[in-house]
Amino acid sequence: MNLVSTDWLESNANKVKIFDASWHMPSSKRNARKEYSERHIKGAIFWDVDEHSNKDSPYPHMMSDSDYWSKMLCSYGIKNEDHIIVYDFSDTYSSCRLWFALKYFGHKKVSVLDGGLKKWLKEKKETTNNIEKIQKQNNYNVNENIEWIKNKHQIDENIKNSSFQTVDARSRDRFEGKVDEPRLGLKRGCIVGSKNIPFKECIDPKKNTFKTRSELSKIFVENKVDTSKPIVFTCGSGMTACVLGLAYSLISDKNAVIYDGSWSEYGKK
Repeated sequence: MNLVSTDWLESNANKVKIFDASWHMPSSKRNARKEYSERHIKGAIFWDVDEHSNKDSPYPHMMSDSDYWSKMLCSYGIKNEDHIIVYDFSDTYSSCRLWFALKYFGHKKVSVLDGGLKKWLKEKKETTNNIEKIQKQNNYNVNENIEWIKNKHQIDENIKNSSFQTVDARSRDRFEGKVDEPRLGLKRGCIVGSKNIPFKECIDPKKNTFKTRSELSKIFVENKVDTSKPIVFTCGSGMTACVLGLAYSLISDKNAVIYDGSWSEYGKK
């Protein structure tokens, strides 16, 4: 169950652990942590992708190691058997990034709140500004799925041998090199041989929910992506690639595989 509805969460909130994974592009001038402090779904814990990314990497949002994740999840009071619900107040991508990260480190029951906080507020469901005290845990067993993340060497090798399809979640203009990248020091363009599905095409703009399985399948077909063959998703910094990863899991029941460095690494001048 990779997605849950707002009604489902409202009925089951006392049976799950909830993360608010909101993150905004710096250009938006929005402060996700401040917004969380003002209102969030009751019981939600704030999770900051910048804070919990690999600080030793020169690239943004790179995955931290398994020891870090074990200690972090303990500090948030998470048990291996917990069902975790992730939402955001952005455009779905940051919740999908945490969904992928938790899956990558072996957590079995993880779901994204379909429609996120935008839909929750639109339906006038309950929020709070009360931040509950976390009861920390002593142990969390991580089971890292290392084959779910690709590195630059593997991407380069794939250009030669075509062992998987590379699908880019950035906008058409960025993918086609028609506009500059929002991050400094990056060239225009895309990985050789890659295909493009802008992540926003997977989201219903009115509801902020994922489109139906049949609609998602059609999007993959129209963009010449064969879901019966291996796929690696990429984007600017490994965030929106996870939206495509979740969409892919909905139509194929397969695990997402991400190029973590994405264009921040591959497109470096």
